[in-house]
This record gives sequence, C-alpha cells and structure tokens, in this order.
Amino acid sequence: MEIDGLDFMNSPPVKTVRFGGSVAETLAKYKQGDSSDYELLKHQLADPEIKDAQIISWLQEFRSCVTQLNKDHEQLIYTVLRLPWVGRSQAVVEEYMTFLSNLVSAQTVYLCACLKMVVSHFTPKRVTICEGGVDISDSDDEDENLPRNFDQCHQALQLIARYVPSTSRFLMPILQENFPFVQKSSRTLECYVHNLLRVTVYIPSIRRDILEVIIGKMLKLDVSADQPSRTTAMAHPVAERLDTLMAVMMAYIKDVCYVDGSLHVERTKELYKDLLGVFDKLILPTHASCHVQYTLFYLCSFRLALAEAFLDHLWKILQSPSQPAVLRQAAAGFLGSFLARAKFIPLPTVRACLDLLLSWIHRYIDSQDSSGKQACCDISLHGPFYSACQAVFYTIVFRHLEPYTPLNCLEYLQSLNLERVVMCQLNPLKVCLPSVTSMFAAITRKYQVVFCYTIIERNSRHMLPVVRSSAGGDGVTTNTNPLDSFFPFDPYLLKRSGQLIEPLYQVWEELVDVELLPAKTDGQGSKEDEDDFLCGETPQNEGIVGMTPSSYDSNLRSPSSVGSPPFTFQKPF
Repeated sequence: MEIDGLDFMNSPPVKTVRFGGSVAETLAKYKQGDSSDYELLKHQLADPEIKDAQIISWLQEFRSCVTQLNKDHEQLIYTVLRLPWVGRSQAVVEEYMTFLSNLVSAQTVYLCACLKMVVSHFTPKRVTICEGGVDISDSDDEDENLPRNFDQCHQALQLIARYVPSTSRFLMPILQENFPFVQKSSRTLECYVHNLLRVTVYIPSIRRDILEVIIGKMLKLDVSADQPSRTTAMAHPVAERLDTLMAVMMAYIKDVCYVDGSLHVERTKELYKDLLGVFDKLILPTHASCHVQYTLFYLCSFRLALAEAFLDHLWKILQSPSQPAVLRQAAAGFLGSFLARAKFIPLPTVRACLDLLLSWIHRYIDSQDSSGKQACCDISLHGPFYSACQAVFYTIVFRHLEPYTPLNCLEYLQSLNLERVVMCQLNPLKVCLPSVTSMFAAITRKYQVVFCYTIIERNSRHMLPVVRSSAGGDGVTTNTNPLDSFFPFDPYLLKRSGQLIEPLYQVWEELVDVELLPAKTDGQGSKEDEDDFLCGETPQNEGIVGMTPSSYDSNLRSPSSVGSPPFTFQKPF
C-alpha cells in the first residue's frame, strides 16, 4: 500500500510527532500545578531515537523562555543536558551551544551542571558489545569521530567561559572529580588527560592546577608499578598506561614551548614555573617514583638556562636549614642524579655545581670541627650532609671520563680536597651506597687523589646487622642503603615515551681500566650490588633493571594541534 510515494509496509515511520504544548505553555501549566505536559516533555526529550530536527525545535523553544528556567525546573534542565548533541549535525551542535550560552548567562545556578555535562564527553563513550550471549562493557571505543567530538566539547567550554568569567573556579573541581580511575584503559586515560591539557590552552589560569591533578595521578601509577619488587620489568598494564600518559605529557610540553619549530622563551619559562611548582608539591616528596620526574628532565633539555635554573632550585633546597631534612636529602638525590645523567648539561656547569657542593660540605665539616664536640656518624643528625656527599661521589663516577674537560684534569680533582671529606669524623663512606663508594674509590685511586679502601674496609668490619620485616617475616640483613636514598633519573623503562629520553640520557659506561674492590664477604654487602650498578641498575636494595627503549611513535602531537591522540599509540607494550 502506498500513499504519496511512501511504502508503509517497508519503510519505518519518521518520528516527527510532538505531544503536548509548547515549552512556554508547558512551563506555565507546571507553575499552576499541572505537571502532565511537563512529564510528557521530559519523556520526549529522553527518547533515544530523537531526531536532529526535533532537538533543534525543542532547543529553540527553550531559548525563547530561558529566563523562566529557574531552580524549580532542575529535572527538566538535566534532561536537556543529557540530549545527544555531541557528534550530531552541525546545525544541532550550533543550536545546542547557543542554548548553553543563553542558559549559563541567564541562570548561573546551572553552570556546574553544564560544565559536568561537557566534561563527561572527555572520554570515549562506554559501549556494550555482545559476545556469546553475554553483554561486555568496553570503554575503548575506536570511534573515528572522536577528534571532532572533542573539538565540539572544547568549543562549548570556551563559550561558557566567555559568558561566565568565574567558570575556571567551578571547572577545576569538576575536572578533578571526573578523572577516570587509574585502573581504566590506556585509551580512556589518554583521552581524558589529552582533553585536560587542551583546556589549559584557552583557560591558562588553571594550568598549574590541571598539571597537578595529572601528575598526581601519574605518580600513583608510577609508584604502584614497581611494587612489591622492582627487580623485573614493570607490570604490563600499569606500564602501558603510564607510558601513554608520559608520551602525551611530553608532546604537550614540546608543543607549548616550540612555535613553528623555534623555542618560545616566554612560554617555556611560564611552563617551567608551573611544572616546578608541581615538582615541589608532589614529585620531590614522593619517594622512589621512576618516570614522572622526567617531565622536568625533558623540559630542561630545551635550553641550558632551564637546566641551570633547576639545579639552582635544588641547590637552594639542599642548603636551606628551614626545609625538612627529608626534602633536603631528596633534593641532593635529584641534584646528583641530574648532573650525572643529563647529557645536555655541559662540564663547566657540572664543575660549578661540584664547587658549590664541596664548598658547602667543607663548611659543614668546619662547623662540626669547631663545635668542640665529638662528631659521629649519625644519619638523623647529618642526613643532608651525607646526601650531598653521595651526590658528589655519584657525579664524579659518571662524569670524570669525559675528554678535554676540567673533570678529566688531575689538578681539578685535587682542588676539591676530597681526601678531607672521606677522612672526616662524619665518615660519609660508611653511609653512602656501597656500589657508589666502590666506584668512587676505584676512580680516585686511579687518579691518586684519595685512597678510600682502608676506610671502606674498616667500615665493613663495623657494619651492624639490621632487623627488617618488610618481606613478611623477620630477617637479619645488612642495611646497605641506610640513607634510604635513590637516584631519580635512573634508567627510563617505558618504551614509547622513552625514545624521547634516550638521546638526552647518559648511560653507564664500563670502566675497563679501573680496578674495583674485591668481592665482599657475608655480612659486608654483596658483589651483586656492584654488578647491578655497572649494568645501569640502581645500587640499592630494590634495584631497577635498565631496559633499552624501543621505537616511538613519531606522529605524537599535543592537545593544541589535534582533537584526539592518534590511535597508533595503542600498541602492545
């Protein structure tokens, strides 16, 4: 049967029928106590099969009476905010954005609801697929329209921010609350972080807060990835998620700092300040994070002035008596590790830092000698001093072999008066990590600057066993890391993002002409510490196995240049 060319047997009816009166009439009846049309309106708006033309028609009516949409119409507004506008036709998107602009301008009470709605679209939609008759929820939606959808969300946020200047104050808590659980898929986390970073492009006032939220989540991944043991490769799912987020962060850093291939000094300085603030608040106090701190490492590689500013910042923390000892010790660890591992730090800068460190160390020894009291090896009293000494030893171990430099000069090493440091009553060789002292002793003996072996052997004879129960039972072992120190820029384990770090990173090079200490006997540490250190592993109780970074996706782009991270990132770890 056909009427006017329509085949009613084979063509489904087009849903264009509306029930009830106009929005204005419905609101008037609702105000008088008649809610029948009001409930009918909500029902029609919630129809999953609603058509573009219907959405546009409703939104135009809502805009005409937006001043009436007060707090009493909360449920109706929430229904409108759930309309499927993202990814619809351009006409629907434009109409919806106009509605949002009018709504937040006239009724600021709905600002947070509008912001939450937009932010809810920052991750791929959760889809349900059926496998073997069982519904399986999957949030790794490979929708090819995601870049366009994300663009529309950011257009909406920019509009809202333009009409309501206080948007940033209300947006930040929403961004934090909606951050996906770190157990979510790499794709979900990647998209959300990507979109958060895009927000900083047009609402720069909350950039530091956004960076703090992102880095805080990444630190949770970073620390948990290595528990309970760091002697093997990181747990696969956690490593993949962290690798993805590090890649996005480093792409963002480069995109902010470089404009048309050239470094933009002011933008770089501002980003450095923001990241340094987050470093002080979150990264520095976090013990044993392995990768997140490389965001600053990477940024500092862009210009020597940045690296020197970072070193100066660490130096000020180390020497400040008003800072907690644990932060001063952490700053020393960062200082030594950065000097040792960053290829982009030239030897004159290394020498300047060593001069500062040794000058401070000698003044510290002077103060102990002049106190009239017997100085003793006490970490709780002298922790920053020992950490500073270890930073010096570690830096010399890594940087002494570079040719045609002051560090390769016997005269310079002698000028540091290292013999006084190792011979002082505070006895730093007893506290520093055995693998560091072993290499330092071998190198200084080679240059005939200091002879450490007598002290090291004496310290070994007096090393006391320490009872530890962290492994689930009591055991008597020798604590070879009494400072509880770690080197923040130990080998980078993540494969894709690691490709950016590899050319900037000083790996351990075998010392073929340096004779190391003989193997120690039981109760005096282990020869394995030495071997691990030589292989690029952290010389501590729980070491990190060095891994060679593999290939990296060269098409990584930051949020300001693309709507969604490329799907090519989603490769097996």
